[in-house]
Amino acid sequence: MNALQQRIVAFDVTLYYLCFGTCRLPVMPTISRLISKLGDGVFYLVTGLLVAWLELENGVNFLLAGLFVFAIELPVYIFLKRAIKRDRPCDRFADVIPQITPSDKFSLPSGHAAAAFVFASVLSYYYPSLMLPAYTLASLIALARVFLGVHYPTDILAGAALGLTASVIGLNLIDLF
Repeated sequence: MNALQQRIVAFDVTLYYLCFGTCRLPVMPTISRLISKLGDGVFYLVTGLLVAWLELENGVNFLLAGLFVFAIELPVYIFLKRAIKRDRPCDRFADVIPQITPSDKFSLPSGHAAAAFVFASVLSYYYPSLMLPAYTLASLIALARVFLGVHYPTDILAGAALGLTASVIGLNLIDLF
């Protein structure tokens, strides 16, 4: 690892401990778990199905676009996780006790952050008035993963970047047809 990479990792670990340290309030793990649960995928599917059923003008397009963009994001996410193989902070540091059991072994990129930003992007595309709450929720889901001890800050930034990039590509492809 070169000097720049070492500095980035050191900064990331410092920032991680700063974030994880704020989670010491008794209520934070519970709140973080609830927010993180929204990023497990069921919320996105149920919301997409409800919007498709109840909103006649753009609902079905919203659902189909979401499925299409997730189909772009997910294989890239899996490839990156397997290629990078970054240990989670709870597996690397003895003083970090995770507040949840992660669904897989590696941390970079955060799949919860990627999915949250895909959902926020597609929702904002079809319903611009929901942009602020959508991206706020996506950010909270991503941060909750750090507070729970399973991701570094750069993991969630990489996940957010992946979700946003997949959304831009997917929504632009949809616009071509």
